[in-house]
Amino acid sequence: MAVEILYETHALSTDNEAGIATGWLPGQLSLRGRQLAVELGQRHRSRAIAAVFVSDLARAVQTAEVAFGDRAIPIHTDARLRECNYGRYNGMPVVQLAAQRARHIDQPYPGGQSYRQVVTQVRDFLGELSAGWDGHTVVVIGHSATRWALDCLLDGKTLEELVDAPFAWQPGWRYLLPTGWAGDGLG
Repeated sequence: MAVEILYETHALSTDNEAGIATGWLPGQLSLRGRQLAVELGQRHRSRAIAAVFVSDLARAVQTAEVAFGDRAIPIHTDARLRECNYGRYNGMPVVQLAAQRARHIDQPYPGGQSYRQVVTQVRDFLGELSAGWDGHTVVVIGHSATRWALDCLLDGKTLEELVDAPFAWQPGWRYLLPTGWAGDGLG
């Protein structure tokens, strides 16, 4: 058995549209983002989803509420699914932040965290998910760094190859979390 994880990034935010790296700031969905969140829910309408786990940042919570709020699926917020904390760079233009990502794989952003620390948080989350949701399908809604952590931990990719790769949005990613998963890899 395994846990089937259907991973989705939060829907389009006003900061995304403005080219801002929101980081740990709450952010808000744009009008188009709300429409995309409705579409997310429709994509998963026929699936037997046991639970939705979502970053506790406002843009991610809004995505989950719009997509799944009309269904009897429990929605659990979890701070371990947050975007990387860019510290004093939260809210800076994406173009400026992107040029610095590789330097912060192991070195935290000033006043923030490193991408490796995000992987550690997601590893802890997956350990709990593996123990309590084996045999179920769950939706996880997070951010770019959350997906990179899943790619490292469950697909064997490295942060070095992920942080500078162009973001290619798609309608969800699928991961399998094996029974008894130990979470040894840190990307």
